[in-house]
Amino acid sequence: MMTPLKSVTVAQGNKQGIAKSEFEQQYLEERATFLKSIVDDSVSFQMLADATETILRHAFWLAKQKQKRSFKEYKRLLADYGWKGEEKKYLKIAAAFQKFSPQELAEIEPSTLYQLARNSNKYKQIIDKLLDLTAITQEAVRCLMKEQRIPEERKPEKPSIWRRTKNGGRYCQIPPIHETDEQTGTTLQKMIDEEGLSAQHIVAEAVALRQAYKEGRLTLVEKKVN
Repeated sequence: MMTPLKSVTVAQGNKQGIAKSEFEQQYLEERATFLKSIVDDSVSFQMLADATETILRHAFWLAKQKQKRSFKEYKRLLADYGWKGEEKKYLKIAAAFQKFSPQELAEIEPSTLYQLARNSNKYKQIIDKLLDLTAITQEAVRCLMKEQRIPEERKPEKPSIWRRTKNGGRYCQIPPIHETDEQTGTTLQKMIDEEGLSAQHIVAEAVALRQAYKEGRLTLVEKKVN
């Protein structure tokens, strides 16, 4: 007959055993889930690599068909599969990466592959540099593309005095004139005060006189000193 003390000890032991068993089961389940996620990630990236390789194989095959078939046969092939007009981007891929095998470029994701082929002249140096790499990866390609980007020199904007009105018209606005001696501003203000003319009127006359002088319609006469 089991004594009360032994009964309590056995019960506690059973509880600990059950708790340990549940913990181990939870650990095993979490580990299995973790390992499965790693496998799923690996499979997903491998599927993407397979897609890139398939695109390249199809591009090379298509280029070969165009080369060995007559024009009429080639066009019929495209028409039979509803590919008329769709083949151009694949022919560009075949032309851009003809020095590579599909396996060598499998780590490049499809959109980058299309981008390089679509602008093969722009990215020719990058494509050539890929030949020197021991492993062609997406990261390596992106680094080469980043290195090639040269900041475009910003062309200085041509100064313009024209401004637009709300109704589509335009008007002339002279930028501020900064002078140490303030000669232009002082003279213009004096003319406005003494002659009662607007600044616009005086500036217009000054421009007209300068234009006449440039065209030879106005000559500068020096005053002779006796």
